[in-house]
Amino acid sequence: MNPRHARFSRPWCALLCAVLLALPAVGGSSAAAARPDGATVVARERSGQRTLDLTIDSPALAEEVKTRVLLPPGYADQPDRVWPVIYLLHGCCSGPGFDDWTSSADVAGLTAGTEALVVMPEGGPVGYYTNWWNAGRGGPPAWETFHLVELPRLLAGEVRAGSARAVAGASMGGTGALEYAGRHPGFFRAAASYSGRLDTRADAVAVMRRLEDFGHDPRAMWGDPEAQAGIWSAHNPVEVLDRLPRGFPVYVSSGDGSPGPLDPPAAGHDRLERQFGGMAQEYVARARGHGLAVTASLYGPGRHHYGYWEREFARSLPLLAEAVGAGSAGNTRGPADHAVPAWVPGSWHLPPGRAEGTRRWQER
Repeated sequence: MNPRHARFSRPWCALLCAVLLALPAVGGSSAAAARPDGATVVARERSGQRTLDLTIDSPALAEEVKTRVLLPPGYADQPDRVWPVIYLLHGCCSGPGFDDWTSSADVAGLTAGTEALVVMPEGGPVGYYTNWWNAGRGGPPAWETFHLVELPRLLAGEVRAGSARAVAGASMGGTGALEYAGRHPGFFRAAASYSGRLDTRADAVAVMRRLEDFGHDPRAMWGDPEAQAGIWSAHNPVEVLDRLPRGFPVYVSSGDGSPGPLDPPAAGHDRLERQFGGMAQEYVARARGHGLAVTASLYGPGRHHYGYWEREFARSLPLLAEAVGAGSAGNTRGPADHAVPAWVPGSWHLPPGRAEGTRRWQER
């Protein structure tokens, strides 16, 4: 080869390789995702002293979504401090869902003295906190990539988020919290589930029907439960818990579906909560057998709604905060003095301006 040509070809080859490596991955695994380095914050909205809503353009999702952040006490007075993070994941069937926790529970009041960022990202109506398989093509929606790759980098730059993280969630969010913890040991220091579907393979048909309710191909997320059994297992909280190190703190709570103290007197039995309560018992038994530091709140009577999840978040908050090294600045409503408001059927789950029918709000 002419040396002069070689001198010019090497830089062009390097550039071509860089371009090819930057292209989105396409493969036969649910782990395939778009480039994480292209995610950007396109809008910021503050309401009050603590609430910050970030609008994020996410390549992993191929759309713009929001994440709500509750800033810790003293945030403005400590411009160089790096903060621990508590992720709080929402449940199924709301769109958008990033504001579910603050609309349906007093998260701001409960965390008023907790020196940690409380991050509530969008998770999609039935995103299930996973990168969708899409018949082996991968690609959007890649929720796992958004939450665990794109978002941490953006939070570090926007609000000085550190690497000390805990994760908690309700219903579908509880599934996601323990799934993420098990799939990514070391990424989180503690995890909590409130009425989560902790064995996604126990009733795969129900999961697939939920996808159909929202117009999706029921096999788009994890494939067929038999033909792609490995993918289903790899995203099943009860099957990935053995990846966690012994002593890892987990908080697991659920009711048994019978009417409890936060339900109206005429409430019937909640079959979904009863099913999830059985899954919680199985998870607790396996987790203890594996040597995890399990705090179980299998509280008996109680149905599937935010009244109980707010209470359980309050009870688990000290565990989550301690795991990430979050101190207390005082003025925190603790679990002992936390008064949960009476639940009014048809109102707790429908924030102002939403008019969705109740059928799609039964599993959150």
